Amino acid sequence: MAKFRHITEFKSTLKGGGSRPNLFEVELNFPNGTNQTLNFVDSTSTDPTADTQTISTTDIANQVPFLVKAANLPASNITPVEVPFRGRILKVAGERTFDTWTVTVLNDTDFKIRTAMEQWMNGISRLSNGSGETNPASYTANADVTQLGRNGGTLRQYNFKGLFPTNISEIALSMDTTDTIEEFTVEFQVLYWEVAEIKGNEDKDGNTSVVAPGIQ
Repeated sequence: MAKFRHITEFKSTLKGGGSRPNLFEVELNFPNGTNQTLNFVDSTSTDPTADTQTISTTDIANQVPFLVKAANLPASNITPVEVPFRGRILKVAGERTFDTWTVTVLNDTDFKIRTAMEQWMNGISRLSNGSGETNPASYTANADVTQLGRNGGTLRQYNFKGLFPTNISEIALSMDTTDTIEEFTVEFQVLYWEVAEIKGNEDKDGNTSVVAPGIQ
């Protein structure tokens, strides 16, 4: 029989006060092959300036932690392999799978982040003729999502490897919509992710946050 638990026991267990979903930060890199600009090099058979716009990735990277309003800590998946045996199914461990990673972005009037994502996808597959980068190293990048504590320390950090955007959502326009800021989502494919090793973070009162080992 389960023991009847008292609320004071619950309070003593939740010593950190619980992680808060609104305390997070996203950092996004851009493909290494772009020389710090989103001006993808195309094959010699097409105009290298077609459908492209040179953008400073430094400016965009500085905006991302502020304008990404929603993200997620990734799920962990192992696909089971089902082996039939005499009318029963034996499930054994299969391969790792990695879900797509989606972020929601507030759209500022300069459209910098949206333009950057459109150019990133355009570097993979041109709007005009379908040409684009073929080497994954030229169009993939890394990103980090960090769970922050209430005192600003890092509680957990996930490092996404080899990601690239495959969907940028529409932005609905309507004369009936007022007192709100446009937003859109970007869906990334992920090669894999790691858990970063986090050292203890002390707040002003000397309290230390969790120390999490990295998982690779």
